Amino acid sequence: MGISLREGPIAEVIVDVPPVNALPVRGWEELARAVRTAGDDPATRVVVLRAEGRGFNAGVDIKEMRDSEGFTALVGANRACYAAFAAVYACTVPVIAAVHGFCLGGGVGLAGNADIVVAAEEAYFGLPEVDRGALGAATHLARLVPQHLLRAMVYTCRNVTAAELHAFGSVLEVVPRDKLRETAVQVAEQIAAKDPYVIRRAKESLNGIDPIDVNRSYRFEQGFTFELNLMGIGDRHRERFT
Repeated sequence: MGISLREGPIAEVIVDVPPVNALPVRGWEELARAVRTAGDDPATRVVVLRAEGRGFNAGVDIKEMRDSEGFTALVGANRACYAAFAAVYACTVPVIAAVHGFCLGGGVGLAGNADIVVAAEEAYFGLPEVDRGALGAATHLARLVPQHLLRAMVYTCRNVTAAELHAFGSVLEVVPRDKLRETAVQVAEQIAAKDPYVIRRAKESLNGIDPIDVNRSYRFEQGFTFELNLMGIGDRHRERFT
């Protein structure tokens, strides 16, 4: 259990942190390190990011933050999430996120920064941050849904389904859960069959023409989470979390 890396031309970064893949600070750091390691290997052509268990990712470990003194856990989580999202975005090869079950909070940060998303039929995506007294990952949600839906999702904490994202074009394929890994690998094989030098330059060029600097945009969002905590709002919401 934890974060594991299966190396190879199609590398797999696997998250398995029961019960719901809500990652503590160390988990986000390990995830960032695994993605960077995979991308830095010249033999890697594609990375598949997936999870075991009930869902893809439930965000940060709220209980770790709630039970820690001061702001050490908050600062650690913000820095570690930033590093993990950035590692996915900056990975030198394409990253395919294979999403099942819930993809919430930090999960949206990972999927939104991936190059391609495939999802299981039951998968759903959302940002419950407002209900947690925090903000963040709207930067990444904006890569998955249109602007007005983005705002409705942030304000109301409503979720969207994999089928809805498929209709928007942000999820490539929606498949039965037992076909998810197979589908992700099939897409990866199509990319891995291309000239690896060209694919790496294609990833670099696509990042270079992005209209928004996702790292700076997310860091801006994080500032408001710090404000909410300084005002005591974050603690109040976390105390209600069970």
